[in-house]
Amino acid sequence: MKKTLINKLGLLGVISLLSYTAAVIFAPLAYPGYDWKMQAVSDLSASNAPSKMLWGQLSSLHGVCGMISIMMVCVFIQGKLNKTIRVGIYLFAAMNWVSNVGYSMFPLSESGNAGATQDIIHIYVITVLVVLLSIASLIVIMIGGYRDKNYRSLAIWATAALLLMMMGAIGTKIVPREFFGIPERFSVFAATGFNAVLGIYLFNGFEKNASK
Repeated sequence: MKKTLINKLGLLGVISLLSYTAAVIFAPLAYPGYDWKMQAVSDLSASNAPSKMLWGQLSSLHGVCGMISIMMVCVFIQGKLNKTIRVGIYLFAAMNWVSNVGYSMFPLSESGNAGATQDIIHIYVITVLVVLLSIASLIVIMIGGYRDKNYRSLAIWATAALLLMMMGAIGTKIVPREFFGIPERFSVFAATGFNAVLGIYLFNGFEKNASK
């Protein structure tokens, strides 16, 4: 299959993941006393965080590349795959919009939850919407993928992403506070990682990665 520009833009999903990973790993260097095992990733980009500038520099490709990739996926799959998978991917794209716009508009006012209005919106509105859309989209993709043997591999990736999200959500509730950051990272990397997976599928035309 000859790759078009749309196919090649799928690689931006991988670049988005790499940008985000670099920010998670290196932004703490500008945050004295930051404990990754205990603190959330969003603490690094809080309004008063000393690492805010470095986070912005390292993650500068995360949002824009991720959005371009997922939107190109939405364009490419028109009339392809099956309706259930398409709906799931559209829901996943909606989650990306909510995440990128919502967290940019309402970053944490300071590390942790200071109780400010923007903190409440960040945690109890944006995060809840992101989680619900993520879970719904992955479940719908799984249903469509497991029903169609041609896209079973995509359903397996969606299952892995969903399991990571659930491990993160459950883990943050049951582990001691000093280890909150570990399971929390399962959740945040699951979404960004699955976006990269969809980008790779797009690069390959949703054909070479399909299980036969």
